[in-house]
Amino acid sequence: MTLREYIGSIKDKRIAVIGIGVSNEPLTELLLKNGCHVTACDKRSLEEMGEEGRKLLDMGAVLKLGEDYLEGLDQDIIFRTPGLMPFDPHLEAARARGSLVTSEMEVFMSLCPCPIIAVTGSDGKTTTSTIISELLKASGYNVHLGGNIGHPLLCETGEIGPGDIAVLELSSFQLHSMSCCPDVAVITNLSPNHLDKHKDFQDYMDAKRSIFEKQGADQRLVLNLDDSHSRYYASQAKSSISYFTDRGEVENGALCSRGVIYRVSGGQRRRVMEASEIKLPGEHNLLNYLAAFAAVEGRVNDEICAQVAKTFAGVEHRLEQVRVLRGVTYINDSIGTSPTRTSAGLHALKTKPIVIAGGYDKHLSFDGLGDELCLLSKRVFLTGATAEKIRSAILNSRYYKDSGLQVEIIDDFRETVLAAAACAREGDIVLLSPACAAFDRFKNFMERGKYFKEIVMELK
Repeated sequence: MTLREYIGSIKDKRIAVIGIGVSNEPLTELLLKNGCHVTACDKRSLEEMGEEGRKLLDMGAVLKLGEDYLEGLDQDIIFRTPGLMPFDPHLEAARARGSLVTSEMEVFMSLCPCPIIAVTGSDGKTTTSTIISELLKASGYNVHLGGNIGHPLLCETGEIGPGDIAVLELSSFQLHSMSCCPDVAVITNLSPNHLDKHKDFQDYMDAKRSIFEKQGADQRLVLNLDDSHSRYYASQAKSSISYFTDRGEVENGALCSRGVIYRVSGGQRRRVMEASEIKLPGEHNLLNYLAAFAAVEGRVNDEICAQVAKTFAGVEHRLEQVRVLRGVTYINDSIGTSPTRTSAGLHALKTKPIVIAGGYDKHLSFDGLGDELCLLSKRVFLTGATAEKIRSAILNSRYYKDSGLQVEIIDDFRETVLAAAACAREGDIVLLSPACAAFDRFKNFMERGKYFKEIVMELK
């Protein structure tokens, strides 16, 4: 079915779109332009939505706004925003009344006319997805990169050809209860995350499982051999499995042994490059590359894999160097939205940084991060909803007493950045790596990262 045919099939249905954000705003406008009956539901008021809300009204949408925006949902089709879990009582009540609950991403995957490589995991999925995209583009493919990375693709389905490749970053929110069957599925790793949204860690694990559970023997699942959760996923898979590792041996996939990266097929190694030649720093980026190399096996040759790894400068907001001012390097790692991501960033740097951390509370433990900050940071500035929790984890760390680490809490984000900059001296690194989501103050980590960059670029 084409996108045009799909829209034609739902034109006479009553449709609700919940959450008019990055993924759903283009969808809402597409439906309205094609004469669909759309109720746009959003927690914000019309004043808060501003021009965005007035535009939808002018296009013929019915707006349901404010705190009660989820009450009484009974439309024939409901497109949920990724952050609204499928087990929300309002959605369950709508299903009981006969509503079909779906999402922009689920519909895209059902309509996409080309092969799909889909990536999920707790850490590294943005970088891994982007690396896969860069590898494929360097090999001459027309690539469509989207999903949780911030670019919805459904509205562009008509421009995608059967010889193209779609690379999707998928979050647990998007995958939860979603039916999908990518040609290649990648799970980078798993650690506790988003426990403010999921029922429990098992629910989080099972959401990730959706990325491959519809696959058959002719499709492929790429797993991290060094992640203990991979055994659980491998036992559930009907697809063929490739592994990546920097600690062991694999029959199919990619590995790093004694500083050399190999791709492996049928137990036979092929040397690709020295790990030290990868432009992106850190062991976590080595693993991201190993996952990507395994994912594009059969589509990208070894020479192009090495070429891209030696030249690709990285993803915005992921250990992104913003500027060097008077010998101080400012790095934006706003995509560090969990303790494990921030820890990976700390390990990637050769100099102990002045760290800015804190943000939205996802109900994760910061105990391990407290240890890492004591061992790997020069000074810590905390801000946002989790500031006190992270401070407590640092003070309770067994390494705190001997670390001499100074920890300061500042409520205002801008003032926090300015304070970190004021104490920095030549040779220092000021690192924004919050270990938390951005929702306490920002729409998303991208908005937070851009604001950090604006502040840094204004420094004199």
